[in-house]
Amino acid sequence: MKKIFPRLFKVLGLLLLFLAVVLGVVAYRSIKYPTFSLRVDPQHFPEVQTAADLDSLAKLLLAEMSFEEKVDQMYGEKFFQAPKFLLNVLARKRFPHVYVGGNERLHLPPWVLSDGPRGARVLKAGVNSVTTFPVAMARGASWDPDLERQINEAIAIEMRANETNYAATPCINLLRHPAWGRAQETYGEDPWLLGELGLAAVRGLEKHRVMACPKHFALNSLENSRFVVDVKADERTLREVYLPHFKKVIQQGKPASLMSAYNKVNGAYCGENEYLLEQILRREWGFEGFVSSDWVAGTHDGVASVRAGLDVEMPWQQAYTYDALQRGLDDGAITEAQLDRLVLRSLQTRLPYAFAEDIQSYDETQLKKPAHVELARRAAEESMVLLKNESVLPFSAESGKTIAVIGALADLENTGDHGSSDATAPYVVTPYEGLRQYHAERGNEVLLDTGSDLAAAQRLAKRADQVVVVVGYTFEEEGEYIQFDQEAIRASAEAGRLVGSKGTGGDRIRLQLLERDEELIRGLAPLNEQLVVVYVGGSAIDLSGWVAEVPAVLFAWYAGMEGGNALARILYGAVNPSGKLPFSIARDPAHYPPFQAYTTSIDYGYYHGYTLLDKKGLEAAYPFGFGKSYTTFSLAEAVLTPEEHQLGIRVLVRNDGARAGAEVVQAYVGFPGSAVDRPVKLLRAFEKVALAAGAQRELQLYIPYEDLTWYNPERGAWELEELDYELYLGTSSAREDLQLFNFRLPIPE
Repeated sequence: MKKIFPRLFKVLGLLLLFLAVVLGVVAYRSIKYPTFSLRVDPQHFPEVQTAADLDSLAKLLLAEMSFEEKVDQMYGEKFFQAPKFLLNVLARKRFPHVYVGGNERLHLPPWVLSDGPRGARVLKAGVNSVTTFPVAMARGASWDPDLERQINEAIAIEMRANETNYAATPCINLLRHPAWGRAQETYGEDPWLLGELGLAAVRGLEKHRVMACPKHFALNSLENSRFVVDVKADERTLREVYLPHFKKVIQQGKPASLMSAYNKVNGAYCGENEYLLEQILRREWGFEGFVSSDWVAGTHDGVASVRAGLDVEMPWQQAYTYDALQRGLDDGAITEAQLDRLVLRSLQTRLPYAFAEDIQSYDETQLKKPAHVELARRAAEESMVLLKNESVLPFSAESGKTIAVIGALADLENTGDHGSSDATAPYVVTPYEGLRQYHAERGNEVLLDTGSDLAAAQRLAKRADQVVVVVGYTFEEEGEYIQFDQEAIRASAEAGRLVGSKGTGGDRIRLQLLERDEELIRGLAPLNEQLVVVYVGGSAIDLSGWVAEVPAVLFAWYAGMEGGNALARILYGAVNPSGKLPFSIARDPAHYPPFQAYTTSIDYGYYHGYTLLDKKGLEAAYPFGFGKSYTTFSLAEAVLTPEEHQLGIRVLVRNDGARAGAEVVQAYVGFPGSAVDRPVKLLRAFEKVALAAGAQRELQLYIPYEDLTWYNPERGAWELEELDYELYLGTSSAREDLQLFNFRLPIPE
């Protein structure tokens, strides 16, 4: 026995040493992983000269693939490569390159995904940061599609510089309820606004040969139960409310790809939903690209996904295993032709990107270049929404003043959630830092107080000339729900309440600010008339508990790396606020649709947002499309011209004030006398107009008649009614901000 124990310990020691070496090698290879070119080496394919040649090559490559090689085109990486992803995300706080679809034998390069709604998510070796823009909801508040196109061009350039070529963006899920945790990733509550901005994003990405991938298809507007919830919607609701923006982006933007959602729709997981992926997406809309799953938990049954037309599962091989698909073939549940169709679609889509000539260089000099940084600041400036202003803003910047910047978020680097939409910024200008820098050469004192001691904050507010109170949220309170315990997620959904510990982010349980913030506002508001509340967050809040007590409120959102500089320029009038709410803020939270963060089933009704408030005759606290300015605008001389296929709208926009500014002209259509239940009005056109003080401009808008149709589920067709239509033209969705006109469609003889 005396000899056995030492030998046993020696063997155990050697085993532990071997295990440590193996784990060390795995960890090293996960962090220092090999990289691959995403471009085709032309010498291997000298015969390819035209688009027709590329199509022929895709078919030839498919014909030369074995069964296993075909399946290898249908997933991200092998499951044993999961540590690469996990170690980089958890240890290095960055997404690694996940190489998809490469085939060395056939000289076929892979493609690589990068999230990117705020900036390039995946960083190559040696790169530590990228330009970080305001969140998408902020950019939705800009109501500026051209700005969104420019932002996505910049993001695409930085993606290419980081050796990726596939963008899991834009997110165009509709904001049905403001408690949705992932609201910050989308553009707002209205399908038309979503479609216009999503289309602009896709065009910006695709210009630089980045495969755009709008997401999440479809009805993904609930976070905490997203993996298990069954979202139910009738056919008109589906077609008229939750799919129009996807249809527009697909048909007009022609993105390379589309990402399916985690949730079920009417009983079938989105990654297995033949009605969504085959009937609607491909047969009706004519989508020719490939569909990828949402990551990690987006697939369940490989055979069902093949039948539904899911081309690629991400990021690992889970459902699309050789054994599962071979059994499906042997059982007759799927056919080889179905597999070939999936692989061929992917090849036909991505080969043009692998062969394309670049329109510019994409080296590291393109990262964080001055033009991109300036664009990030301008995006933040155009996005901020002035909700209330009782002659307080803009503040005076004359010297000799003391400015108090108060709140837990006042000097916090806070650019949004820490989920897939995150981006690594080289720096973040906080509200306090932006104000401090702005006043550095003006002889003003800018003082910081976190607000943790209310009495101390009150003393500072009393003696300050101006007070900026910064309130809102961080990734802890809202955002992508980071909860790795799938059983806990399901248990919570089934119980209808949180079971176990809560993850990070997720849906908001209450619409009010945190109690500390509301107490701070109420404690400071009576002490200084020169006070503004600056809200940082991704969606609507309930302001009713304190808004009457403060003279000014500004929605600054998660404003990106230049947010603090933009805030200072807005507050002191260097920039005139021009943002408009991309959602409605109700007077009472009960005026929103029903919302349950923990549930296995939910019904999405036909009405939400301003359409619901209009239908019920309820006045919004702050309406969709609303935002104040430091100047005043007016609309005059409006003329409607019903043409053969569209309604023409001509209107004169004037800046009647003493400051340059920008206004968003909005056109809504009403359907009085319709034979079916329809909204009171729907947004159908808008344009942002910048005008110097005293200037005017004639604006021309167009509304195609096909955008006035409703979906008849009995006939499976869109129908255009002969009505006395209403045209509401103005500067927000509120009735008092709109001029009313009537028009009829020209009747063909």
